[in-house]
Amino acid sequence: MASNKILASAAKSASYNMVLQIMFRMMTFVLNAFVLRYISKEMLGVVNVRLTLLYSTILFVSREAFRRACLSQGSLQQWQQVINLLWCTFPLGILCGSIFGYMWVTFLEQPDPNTVPHYSLAVVVFASSAILELLAEPMWVLGQAMLFVKLKVIVEGLAIAGRCFLTVILVLTAPHLGIIGFCIAQLFYTLIYLGLYYTYFMWYVKNFGKKDEDFPIKSPSDFFPGQIQGQAWTSEELTKLTWSFFKQGFLKQLLTEGERYVMTFFDVLSFGDQGIYDVINNLGSLAARFIFQPIEESGYLFFAQTLKRGVPVKDQPKDTIHLASQVYQCLLKCVVLIGVTILVFGYAYSYLLLDLYAGSLLSSGTGPTLLRWYCVYVLLIAINGTTECFVFAAMSQKDVDRYNHKMFVFSLFFLLSSWYLTKTIGSVGFILANCFNMSARILHSIYFTLNYYKDSSLHQPLRGLLPSLPVVISFIASWVITTISEVHLCCDRGVLYRIAHIAVGAFCLLVVAVMILLFERELLSFIMEQWKARRGESNESKRTKDE
Repeated sequence: MASNKILASAAKSASYNMVLQIMFRMMTFVLNAFVLRYISKEMLGVVNVRLTLLYSTILFVSREAFRRACLSQGSLQQWQQVINLLWCTFPLGILCGSIFGYMWVTFLEQPDPNTVPHYSLAVVVFASSAILELLAEPMWVLGQAMLFVKLKVIVEGLAIAGRCFLTVILVLTAPHLGIIGFCIAQLFYTLIYLGLYYTYFMWYVKNFGKKDEDFPIKSPSDFFPGQIQGQAWTSEELTKLTWSFFKQGFLKQLLTEGERYVMTFFDVLSFGDQGIYDVINNLGSLAARFIFQPIEESGYLFFAQTLKRGVPVKDQPKDTIHLASQVYQCLLKCVVLIGVTILVFGYAYSYLLLDLYAGSLLSSGTGPTLLRWYCVYVLLIAINGTTECFVFAAMSQKDVDRYNHKMFVFSLFFLLSSWYLTKTIGSVGFILANCFNMSARILHSIYFTLNYYKDSSLHQPLRGLLPSLPVVISFIASWVITTISEVHLCCDRGVLYRIAHIAVGAFCLLVVAVMILLFERELLSFIMEQWKARRGESNESKRTKDE
């Protein structure tokens, strides 16, 4: 029952996170279309690549390992030890911010001060924003562990909306501020983020802390570091697990943001080209961000709190491993279907999308080719994110340590291939290098999964990687038809031809959807079961409140 409750909450969390990511990406989508008409390509490259990379690097190195370790099953028994460990993220963030900020100002190529003035000040502001955000880390982990699924969406959604609207206002009313306007908007985001988390939990502790027996915090002071009588300041096991994830974090960040590091440290593209690449990268990653990332985060939360880390399948509770395997297979089938749909229809509609979005600025040159290859990458992201969320939850600490060495090889290969391919074939090389590395990580996850289930003939979750034959045929037919449609109807023959091309794609998409409904019954049955379970829990909760 506990596993089913976690699954229902994880599914609900994925739904809410998708809403958040859709809202965030749509705001970014509209914002980029707007600012492209008011700021230079160079400014866009500095803000969206250079400064955003600094911000994300500080946060990833400082908190990712702590989050993964502290959300594992069994780590939340002694909350004061968890809180103490999480507060280590703040001094670590100060250290990372100081080191990376100094590197960004001293060792990297500086933008032209006539085009992008106040660059050094912007580095300080974005680094400070990342450090301040770490002050809410204990509350973020507590919210996730207590399954407050709406909290993250509301807090981050309001913070993102505030940043986007303030950016637009400053670009319109005070264009002379330049990069300073983006700095003000970034600090505004951080203040909203911190203010909402602290306000909510202080209110919850005051009103429900003592009434809610499952809630571990009974007073506001419990959110801060403190000694535990007769016990260590923090758990040794949890510290070791955090260190294992910490070592892995550097390498995973290289793989996640690899192209930006190559652009930043090796100067393979100008700031203007970086800006254009980043816009197309944001367009191409829409699905990865607002669909696959929430599925990965919620999947990891479910597997981490359901499976016993490092325990073989035969020693896991039967009901638990059956449910985990079923969820794993259905998640794989779901993300594969979505990823292949994006690949098939993205190929024939990349040019049209870019032309409608920003005109010839993006649709001319390598823009459509970049977006088409990104559709391949999206499919690989979908598979890798789902397989790794299971693998990282099932691995023992020794397995995690061994994987760190493999990640080092992946990272080295990725950096070398990115540099070589970009020098050889241009910005498309970034996407190809990402595809190669993502494929290597998928193969590793498949290998781990096969070994994990080698003693069990009842569970074969990797079958989720293969859609049914009729669905595969419908995808192939749709790709052929939409490709022919693009050649004859798009995109320089007028509005009516474009509408006809869109209609052809809509019809093919409808056919694919019907084939999925007819031949992917197992996946649809599982989704309906979870929806009914969530609905039943919601109705039961309402009846309890009424009583």
